[in-house]
Amino acid sequence: MKIRSFWLERIEQAWKRRSVVWLSGVRRAGKTTLCQSLSNIEYFDCELPRTRRMMEDQEAFLEGLRGKRVVLDEIHRLDNPSQLLKIAADHYPDLRIVATGSSTLGASARFRDTLAGRKAEFWLTPMSEPDLVAFGNTDLAHRFLHGGLPPFFLSDDLPERDFQEWMDAYWAKDILELFRLERRQSFQRFVELLMAGSGGIFEATRYARPCEVSRTTIANYLGVLEATFVAHVLRPFSTHRATEIVSAPKVYGFDTGFICYHRGWRTLRREDLGSLWEHFVLNELHAQLQSRDVRYWRDKQGHEIDFVLVRRTGPPVAIECKWSGSDFDPANLTIFRRRSPKGENFVVARDVQRRYHRRYDGLEVDFVNLRGLIEALGA
Repeated sequence: MKIRSFWLERIEQAWKRRSVVWLSGVRRAGKTTLCQSLSNIEYFDCELPRTRRMMEDQEAFLEGLRGKRVVLDEIHRLDNPSQLLKIAADHYPDLRIVATGSSTLGASARFRDTLAGRKAEFWLTPMSEPDLVAFGNTDLAHRFLHGGLPPFFLSDDLPERDFQEWMDAYWAKDILELFRLERRQSFQRFVELLMAGSGGIFEATRYARPCEVSRTTIANYLGVLEATFVAHVLRPFSTHRATEIVSAPKVYGFDTGFICYHRGWRTLRREDLGSLWEHFVLNELHAQLQSRDVRYWRDKQGHEIDFVLVRRTGPPVAIECKWSGSDFDPANLTIFRRRSPKGENFVVARDVQRRYHRRYDGLEVDFVNLRGLIEALGA
């Protein structure tokens, strides 16, 4: 078993804040294996009928676990999972629980409302840079093509059939459990098109005709994908200038393997690497910051900044993603900083060994690798 120390430490830290931790993430991201690798835990698989029978008297079940560390896997299989976790949080503070389940449960209003202030939420993203080290394979081309779901990443051959099987299971086991969507073919066609165009400006009308649904339905589909972590919607950062894009989001698919699969890429060219690196950087920001509040900036002349981080205190942080530091052109960043002068500027590149600093006509830019970026952000 691969020990994913980065994530285990994060769960331990989350337990210090709350007695109940909700571990979310897409199917096959490795939630079950991660939980089973926690030390000194009692593991319960809620998919098993005998396990569910044990929990019919919820108070008696929790009483027998006082002071222990417990995994409740696939907790959405219970009749009332929110109530069990609420009782545990309110009446068994010495009990430590990590609960996993369908992402649709975490997206439900009832789940959020019942456990507001009672749980720490933790999001297991596709494999991040520390995972590549833990798995003993830091080949980024392999990570890009196979994706960041551990079973897919560990496959020697490109797991093309697994990508489609995953999509079929996502529809059958996630979508139909919570969302009342009826047109499977239209929904899956939308997902295919979205993955193929991942990282671009999203316009619902572009998808309506090929999916044979209305613009409103496309917007609903996107909301479902975002709620279940299959798509990430980046809203534009704006300095309230008329020349800026202020409403159209950019949408990224959740995993590079699915993006390559739907683009028909079985091998990678040099020109493919920049886009996939951008996706990988976004995944790392999600994993390390545990936040989806990442934005982008673009004006109507086409000048663009890949990612903008807006903090509660301090000016916005601008991040440009480049496969090689030598690919960086300061023109877009210069225009952005004319409109939002204060804030740190980073170019995150795969070939940067050690952080260095450059100035372009008064514009200060730090060149970092992925680890350096995370350290600079204080994550």
